[in-house]
Amino acid sequence: MFTFLLWCVVFALCWPIALLALVLYPIVWVLLLPFRIVGIAVEGIFVFLRALFMLPARLIAAPGKL
Repeated sequence: MFTFLLWCVVFALCWPIALLALVLYPIVWVLLLPFRIVGIAVEGIFVFLRALFMLPARLIAAPGKL
């Protein structure tokens, strides 16, 4: 919602820049999509490694809950 209101203000002040932003936004989003996918994959690897290293501590902390 904030982005839309900001775009409306820019449109009122300088409509060519607002229209250029409206056209370029999907292109920039598509160009940045691979970086988001890599970020999600790297985050998943870090979560997996953290769970792997914390597993012995979790087993020691809760011996009856296995």
